[in-house]
This record gives sequence, structure tokens and C-alpha cells, in this order.
Amino acid sequence: MNRRDLIRTTLAASAITLAAPLQVFSAAHDFPYDKKTATILGSEMAYVDTGSGRPVVFLHGNPTSSYLWRNILPHAADSHRIIAPDLIGMGDSAKPDIAYSYADHAAHLHGLLDSLDLQDVVLVIHDWGSALGFDWAMQNPDRVSAIAFMEAILPPVMPAPSYEAFGEFGDLFKAWQTPGVGEKMILEENMFLEVVLRQAGVATPLTDDVMAAYKAPYPTPESRAPLLAWPRQVPFADKPKEVADTIRAYSEWFLASDIPKLMLTVEPGALIPPQAADWLKERLSNLETAHLGPGAHFLQEDYPTEIGMALARWLKTH
Repeated sequence: MNRRDLIRTTLAASAITLAAPLQVFSAAHDFPYDKKTATILGSEMAYVDTGSGRPVVFLHGNPTSSYLWRNILPHAADSHRIIAPDLIGMGDSAKPDIAYSYADHAAHLHGLLDSLDLQDVVLVIHDWGSALGFDWAMQNPDRVSAIAFMEAILPPVMPAPSYEAFGEFGDLFKAWQTPGVGEKMILEENMFLEVVLRQAGVATPLTDDVMAAYKAPYPTPESRAPLLAWPRQVPFADKPKEVADTIRAYSEWFLASDIPKLMLTVEPGALIPPQAADWLKERLSNLETAHLGPGAHFLQEDYPTEIGMALARWLKTH
């Protein structure tokens, strides 16, 4: 069953299989760092902050947490200050009674980053963490000195003019954005964790112990509200307009910027498929690239060592 068939049958299984990559930290209790907390807009945000030197900030997306970076952080920890937040409502951060819109997430995350008074920052970003990171970098260009990105929210894929233009994933997002349907799929059936993260978004399905760590913050349908809010923030046909406008604004800034960049890709990917990677290579200056191999969206689970080593090499010269 290929990925198109997987989606059409509510993503029951994935046909991409690889040998399991070498991982040092696989279970929840193996997470190698303690977390600090900061009160941002009245809610506690959890984050890893350890080491010394130039700060490297790792930003996750949906439905993950700083746990996504567990096997990559050690590659930078010996020589840099590493910071890895849990977005509001996610991971070990608090779950306030908010809409979990893009604006809510930006206010909390940007507030946290500003509170840390960071300078000369390297951003390492993925999924919605990429949108939040690009946005913060655009607003603070004097504080960001390099950006590494993977499966990021960028043109030519985003913002999408229509569900049809989004290819095989369009029908899935249409369902998630449909009132009543998205609630059943994501809140009740826990599809984003059990299917998208566990099977469809990786080359090798995740093990029970890894999934236990990812699922721990979301034991009830109510606790999964952020997981549903995120796909409803994905703009199609310019809706929601404020998110589409934000993506266009930071993309224009990023495409014009000479800041050092590292793009990590897999094939077929989701947000940066091969044709999108080629589009970005033609337009981004000061860009280095690393292609990791077969994969989907959560490449940190399939290639943690490769990502960590590529990042460590790049950090030495940027």
C-alpha cells in the first residue's frame, strides 16, 4: 500500500520500510535533559536550556515536543547552549484555555525567546516550529545568525491555493478542517498521534515506548485540542488569511536574506518534496543542503544521527 492509498484508507499502514536507525535515547525515561519553566502570558512553558556558548534553538511542530530532538541535541550540546521549548499546550508546557491559533502560539513562544534575551541565535526548525521560527527571525534579524530547516512551511508548497493543489494530502486536510469530522479523527480517534506520527510520517513505524512519550501529554480528547487546532491553521485559498499573510511575509524575508542556511531533506517528504527542494535551491542564497534518504515528515525519528552530524559540521563553519 503506497502513501496515497494509506491516506485514502485513513492511513492504516505505511509501505516505506527501512532498517531501524541507531538511536541512543528511545524511551521517555531516556530523555537526556531536565526542563526549566518560565511563566509566559500567565502560563508555564517548559524548555530545555543547557550548555554554554552560542545558543542553538530547536523548535518542534505538531504533534510533537522537544522530545522530537532528543537524539539530535547531544550533537550540539558539547559546544553550544541548546534550547528546546515545548510549545504552549504541548509536551510539558501548560494547557491554558485558549484557541491555540497561530497567533496564540507565536505570542507564547516569541515571549519565551524574548525573555531569554538571546543573541547570535542559530535556529533549527521543523513543521509549525519553522513558521514560528521564521516569523521570529524576520522580526529579530539582528539576533539570528543562521537557520537550519527541515520539512518547513515555505513556498512553493505553502500557502496552498487549494486542497487539490496540496496533492495527496489535500483530502486529509479538508477532512481535518471540516467541523465534526476533524474532531472525530483527531480528538476522539487520536489520529494525529496514532497514525500520522506513528506510521505515515516516518519511514519506520515508532515503537510503543517512543509513542508512550509522545502520547503522555494527550490522555483525553480535551487535551488534544492543540493537535486539532494546528491543521486548521494551515492556509488553503488564503484562509485563515492572517496565517497565509504571515507565511508570505517571512518567506519573502527568508528568500531575500543572505543568512547562512542548512536545508535537510528526505524523499518523498511532505512539505519539502523533491520539486520544492529544487525550487528552494534555485532561490535561496548561502544555502547548504543534506539529503538523508527515503522518508516522510518526521525525519528526526528516522535520521537522528545523520541530522546531528550534519548540524554539527555546519555549526563549525557558520
